[in-house]
Amino acid sequence: MYKRKLCVAAISDVHLGTYGCHARELYRYLRSIEPEILVLNGDIIDMWEFRKRYFPADHLQVIKEIFKMASKGTKVYYITGNHDDVLRRFSNLRLGPIHLKDKLVLQINGEKTWIFHGDVFDMSINVTPLLARMGSRGYDWLIRINRVVNRLLERMQRPKVSLAGKIKHSVKRAVQFVQDFEDLAIRAAIEKGYHYVLCGHIHRPMVREVTTEQGSVTYLNSGDWVENLTAMEHDGRAWKLHHFDQTDYIMRNDRLMINDALNEEEELEHIDGMAMVRSILSGQFPTEELQIDRSA
Repeated sequence: MYKRKLCVAAISDVHLGTYGCHARELYRYLRSIEPEILVLNGDIIDMWEFRKRYFPADHLQVIKEIFKMASKGTKVYYITGNHDDVLRRFSNLRLGPIHLKDKLVLQINGEKTWIFHGDVFDMSINVTPLLARMGSRGYDWLIRINRVVNRLLERMQRPKVSLAGKIKHSVKRAVQFVQDFEDLAIRAAIEKGYHYVLCGHIHRPMVREVTTEQGSVTYLNSGDWVENLTAMEHDGRAWKLHHFDQTDYIMRNDRLMINDALNEEEELEHIDGMAMVRSILSGQFPTEELQIDRSA
């Protein structure tokens, strides 16, 4: 199987355990890449909406694939978000190449990227957490309705729509919230002297270069795997936004093609949990601020 080699791959807002999560698509994406570092930038498992009766096999398969990547040498950083904030009590815990953190700084070719989920800038969560959780439940129902609508549109051979996206863009307060969020992240990154700031949280994938009187920074947002199906990638030269495209996996594409027939055994192989843990524990622990030199 051909896999794209990457310096860093960053995903956020997967929301495993909810009806809106596109776990199958994410699984295929993870199998198509071979990153040195995988950053899980918050809200990977949705513990606000987690329910035992709904955690299907394809959601579990994503978790297994992440552990499998870690056991094969990929350094995995799990950065906590608001939907998995219960993990913050374990911040800075290390399990071999798997690190649990609140934030992360990567230095690639002398340029520093500041990575955090971004909910720290969301006052609706910090001031009224109960209302935030109620809103999250309403969003989950909206996504479920959206899936039904899109299935009907597909049968009619019409383009899909994002109901949540349309509401966000039509409601003035929602538009202002997104703008305020981005501005706060940009201002904080410039003050700290970072070249890039990478967030998630708002489900709005973005690459945006900003220059102010105080300095300049490139704002990055990895998007989500509920509405946009996006990831942020660094190939050793620059950060780029990757959009998942189903046709890359069903049509001939030498860069992304995965031949499922040739990999049927790998799909069905049993992953020995204890062997995986032993493999993870035998890994080397990287420093907190990881430096990668690609200038040679």
